[in-house]
Amino acid sequence: MCAELARIAPMKEKCRVFLGNSGTEAVEGAIKLARHATGRQNIVAFLGAFHGRTMGSTSLTASKAKYHAGFGPLLPGVYHAPFGKVEDLKWFDEVLFERLCPPEEVAAIILEPIQGEGGYIVPEDGFLQGIRAICDKYGIVMIADEVQAGAGRTGKMWSIQNWDVEPDIVATAKGIASGMPLGAFIARDSLMAKWSAGHHGTTYGGNPLACVAALETIKLLEGGLMGNAKARGDQLLAGLRKIQAVHPELVKDVRGIGLMIGVDFGTHEAAEAVEWAAFQRGLCTLTAGKSVVRISPPLVLTEAEAATGLRIFGEAVAEVAAKA
Repeated sequence: MCAELARIAPMKEKCRVFLGNSGTEAVEGAIKLARHATGRQNIVAFLGAFHGRTMGSTSLTASKAKYHAGFGPLLPGVYHAPFGKVEDLKWFDEVLFERLCPPEEVAAIILEPIQGEGGYIVPEDGFLQGIRAICDKYGIVMIADEVQAGAGRTGKMWSIQNWDVEPDIVATAKGIASGMPLGAFIARDSLMAKWSAGHHGTTYGGNPLACVAALETIKLLEGGLMGNAKARGDQLLAGLRKIQAVHPELVKDVRGIGLMIGVDFGTHEAAEAVEWAAFQRGLCTLTAGKSVVRISPPLVLTEAEAATGLRIFGEAVAEVAAKA
């Protein structure tokens, strides 16, 4: 399993892999490695981010205030940057490095290449390249949290590959083992070699059953499911934009890549109403961010199933629009 993850890693440098049980465990390990390898203490995450529910990953999360409520003080040395627009990159020089902490004290910048819980936010072209350039300039570790957006969901193995950007560490879980409890972080050899035996460990990580499931999942992804994710994603995006054209007063935006699609209704109330109307018709969706319904079906979705989903979703939107 480690060899396979190293093989499919989105980095040209030889990689090493640490296997755990979940996405939050993968994120915890990634930030531990970044701090240890750089000798620095501070971590930058992004507003809207979701990285998990254990203490370190909760500290990085900034999608909902309730995830922090009652758990303070959280991990020190965490800063949150604005996400997604190329213009936002100025925040690093003009705010963080000038007013809060010098770049020489930043160990890592962690991001979801496409934000999930934050509202299925697809960054502008140039944003991820800009983060990579900041990391290169100041010797900062770039961590890609691919727990939700990876494992073929966007039509590529890792969502960051849609921008041809190489991170230094990748965290993965969820879809990588088709529901079995497996997480991992994959790091450049030059980073992972900086700690020795005993610096990090796990009891159940890499259990044989989860590893077999992940190996078979990778075969399925490379054997056609990534291509299906792209094809069905294109079908859904086209269909959802037709629904938007009929109900522009309700559907404010349709965005996404592959089978990671967000439909923005402008208000939380409208998004919840559409979610419920769809559920009443047998279609299960889930809200994200303040006003988005996420469309993230299994990668085995067929053309006929996608068409059925679009029909039901269109009916749900029409019902809510008629009541507005």
